Amino acid sequence: MTATHTAAHAEDTEVRTAPAKTATPRRPVLDGRRLRTAGFHLSAGALSALWLLPIVLVLVTSTRTFDDIAAHGVGSRPHSFTLDGFRQAWVDGGQQRALINSMLVTLPTVALSLGLASMAAFALSRYDLPFRRVLLLLMLGGNLLPPQILLIPVSKLSEVLGIYDRLYALVGVQVGFGVGFYVFVLHGFMRAIPGEIQQAAVIDGASPWQIYWRIILPLARPALAALTALSFTWIFNDLLWAITVLRTDSQMPVTASLIGLQGQYVSMWNVIAAGSVIAAAPTVAVFLRFQRHFVAGLNLGAVK
Repeated sequence: MTATHTAAHAEDTEVRTAPAKTATPRRPVLDGRRLRTAGFHLSAGALSALWLLPIVLVLVTSTRTFDDIAAHGVGSRPHSFTLDGFRQAWVDGGQQRALINSMLVTLPTVALSLGLASMAAFALSRYDLPFRRVLLLLMLGGNLLPPQILLIPVSKLSEVLGIYDRLYALVGVQVGFGVGFYVFVLHGFMRAIPGEIQQAAVIDGASPWQIYWRIILPLARPALAALTALSFTWIFNDLLWAITVLRTDSQMPVTASLIGLQGQYVSMWNVIAAGSVIAAAPTVAVFLRFQRHFVAGLNLGAVK
């Protein structure tokens, strides 16, 4: 009896301990996840390095002398360091005046575009206006047209109106072609704001302007910040409309002046690279300033 009981107890013990042995091997799964994570980071790092390589090359070239580049080549290891290329591009190459022109066009255009777009989006999203869907479709359809087919009409119209070769003409063109997209984006964001907030403001006696200025605009700050960064980059880096509306070199923005800089300093790659760095610096600064709001605006737009 004792032997039989002992054998039965041993069999029962083996049965109980068997599942525990099969449930323990989880290390291969964790190792697979770690390998995938490491592979992702390595590939992302390699792509980032590949993307940053031309930028680093331009920065290094802008700080080299012309004799160094002529003797060793553009892609060689630098043997000199100087900031004279920035002085030549800024003073002799006309980058100073071109940068001022770009700011005189970009800052008013961003302010006017987002101001008009926010008011239009507020009216179309918070009030039951007639034909509001038709208006939204027209604004969206205008952004689907390729701008190349409108170059000649815009150029002829600016000549007929007598406003060609003026910076405010370029501001008007940029506002006209950009406000539709901004209205479409802000309309979707403002429409997601709860209507109870506006109803409470109406009960408290707030006018439509007060609701727009004190309630809707502060709530739409992430979307406005994201559009500010995008619109500043688009308008500042624009070349197509600048060379369509403007004529003289003294009115050209910084992107168009880079073409003249390349023609003026044909083989002086350090001056051309320095001009490119000067042209890219404002957009980089604006993106870094609005980076947190830009990411928040994109996330909110994706969720809503």
